[in-house]
Amino acid sequence: MEFVSIESSDGVKLSARLFKASSTGNEGKSNLAVVLVHPYTVLGGCQGLLRGIAMGVAERGFTALTFDMRGAGRSSGRASLTGFAEIQDVIGVCKWVVENLKPDGIVLVGSSAGAPIAGSAVDKIGQVVAYVSLGYPFGWTASILFGRHHEAILRSQKPKLFVMGTKDGFTSVKQLQNKLKAAAGRVETQLLDGVSHFQMEGPAYDEQMAELITKFIQSL
Repeated sequence: MEFVSIESSDGVKLSARLFKASSTGNEGKSNLAVVLVHPYTVLGGCQGLLRGIAMGVAERGFTALTFDMRGAGRSSGRASLTGFAEIQDVIGVCKWVVENLKPDGIVLVGSSAGAPIAGSAVDKIGQVVAYVSLGYPFGWTASILFGRHHEAILRSQKPKLFVMGTKDGFTSVKQLQNKLKAAAGRVETQLLDGVSHFQMEGPAYDEQMAELITKFIQSL
C-alpha cells in the first residue's frame, strides 16, 4: 500500500491509498484500474472502510485506489450534504490514475452514498469503462439527498453491476428492480440473501465484494 496526495478538479487536497496489483492474480492480464468511492462522509464514511475490498481486488491482480473525499480523513475541504461537490473529487482522482498509472481503463466502484456520487461521475470521465454499485441508496428517504444523482448512472451506456443485500434498510429489492428497468446498456444485479446494508459494508463481506468486482471486470 502506498500513500499519495491528489488534487481534485477544483483544488481540494485528497488523501489516497494505492494498492498495487499482485503479479500472481489477473490471469487475463487486463490492465484496468479500480477506483473505490467510500460511503457518506457526513455519517463518518472514509476510505478506510474500503481497505479490505481494495486489498482483495489487488490480490486478484487489479490495481486499486481508495481516497478520502473532501472533508473526510486527511483530505481538505468540506463535505456536501448531497454529494455533488464530491463528484469533482472522483474526477480528480481518476485523472491522476490515468496520468500516473496509465491503465487501459477505470472501473468505478461506489459503496453506499459513494455509489450515487460515483454514478454521477461515470460519463464525465472518458476512461471509465464500467461501474459497480455496492448498496446504492435508491429508497424514498435516501432519495431526498441523492435522488438527483439517479438519472446519470441509469442513462449511462457503460456496463453496470448493482450489488445489494435483500434486507437493505435504504432500498428494497422491488425499488432496486423498478429503478433498473429504465437503465440503459448492460445491467447486472447480485442480491445477497438476508444481508442488511451495514452488514454488507462490514469487513465480513470484503472478500465477497472483491470477488464479485473481479468477476465483473473479467466479464467485460
